[in-house]
Amino acid sequence: MKTPPPPKNPPQNTPDTPPPPKPETAPEASSPQTTPDQPLDIAGIGIGPFNLSLAALAHGIPGLRTACYDQNHTFRWHAGLLIDGTTLQVPFLADLVTLADPTSPWSFLNYLKSRERLYPFYFAERFHIQRAEYDAYCRWVSQSLPGLHFGHQIDAIRWNPERNLFEIDFTQLDTDGEAEALGRTYTRNLVLGVGTAPYVPDPLRPLVDAPAVPVIHSADYLDHRERILAAEHITVIGSGQSGAEVFLDLLRNRPAGREKLHWLARTPAFAPMEYSKLGLEQFTPDYTRYFHALPEAVRNQLLPQQWQLHKGIAADTLADIHDELYRRSLHGGWPDTVLTPGVFVRTAGRVGTTRVELHLEHAQQGTRSRVTTDAVILATGYRERPVDTLLAALDPYIRRDHSERPRIDENHRLVLDPLVRGAIHVQNAERHTHGIGTPDLGLAAWRSATILNAITEKAAYPLPERTAFTTFGLEPRPQPRSRATASEDRRTIPRQLPVH
Repeated sequence: MKTPPPPKNPPQNTPDTPPPPKPETAPEASSPQTTPDQPLDIAGIGIGPFNLSLAALAHGIPGLRTACYDQNHTFRWHAGLLIDGTTLQVPFLADLVTLADPTSPWSFLNYLKSRERLYPFYFAERFHIQRAEYDAYCRWVSQSLPGLHFGHQIDAIRWNPERNLFEIDFTQLDTDGEAEALGRTYTRNLVLGVGTAPYVPDPLRPLVDAPAVPVIHSADYLDHRERILAAEHITVIGSGQSGAEVFLDLLRNRPAGREKLHWLARTPAFAPMEYSKLGLEQFTPDYTRYFHALPEAVRNQLLPQQWQLHKGIAADTLADIHDELYRRSLHGGWPDTVLTPGVFVRTAGRVGTTRVELHLEHAQQGTRSRVTTDAVILATGYRERPVDTLLAALDPYIRRDHSERPRIDENHRLVLDPLVRGAIHVQNAERHTHGIGTPDLGLAAWRSATILNAITEKAAYPLPERTAFTTFGLEPRPQPRSRATASEDRRTIPRQLPVH
């Protein structure tokens, strides 16, 4: 649907009236004007869903000066994995703002309304929207929300103790990624949302850049899909949702009986993701607070045990894969596919100029084997982007834990030397302190609201005291006051049954 042209004299935008969506083109990379006397209140580094959430909620706080910077020229969210039909693993309510402010003009429902698609969505009865639709929604916000500056590469960040401000040096880039201008901005607070980067295991890193053999990360799958489908034999490595979706897409587009697909995984099974109602409560603010309060050693031990909460596969996707495999066996014979969990790649090398040989080991059997293939898709996940270079000038001020990771407080704020009066908050870089919900979209609005409340030192967005039926830990938590009478309220009521 084409976007209608804006009126000739559009009304002034307010927090309750979003501007009309801009055309589907990249926003202009204009530089914000700040001075030491008129600094920003918040500068966001990176414009992914999390800092986009922060910017959207900050827009609703009168008088708060906020700007976000990203070196890309447009908003992009996992573009290589927007496979037709794939859906988010969280409900549409986990948009940028709704779980903190359902009345925000930047909600997914308001996006649908602006596109005149609210009734079709209503009749579609979809709680989990397609990934491509989520990407389009975020792009709509990024093209409409003021204070977002694309095409800005952050070069350095310093603390100026004389002015009690952070100084940010940036390079403004043209559409070809070349330096166009240099600039500096000043801010009282920083929010780092630089996201994650595709992870490539060590044995496969030398092969990724080999031009003759497509060995790619799943993050780039759609960019190379046609070339990969043309390969004689294809191997997918990785047992998470991305690996399952790539394998299913390849399976559906290979000739029956000549699929020639291999799917390998380190996990002991192609396991479903934990999606029970009480299990999902580990993605609530309640659990996040509980996890943060645990000793560092306990957190380190707990995280690897929780892989099935976020690295498993949606049950519907597993069912679709089985259905497709079963359909291909209806007339006798088995599809030419091999699905092997419990193995890892020890080493890998090229065979000639057009093939790859993977040396495998089975963890439980202790056996070894080889697979020769013509294309490899690495659905091997993501790692937090290091910010050491970006924060090099601030390193002496950053307090670290026993593993030399930044210490991060309950408000997602780096613990700094008291000499630094400003705050540096992080988004999706605190799994070691806040747990497996860190990259989850369902906690985006809550975390952004928590950060904004901490920076403004007020309840700009009132947040619920309780978010889960599960009580994590044995210490009692504050209970909401009931409508008891004065005499009832004076009675002593135990908050928790004794443990025998």
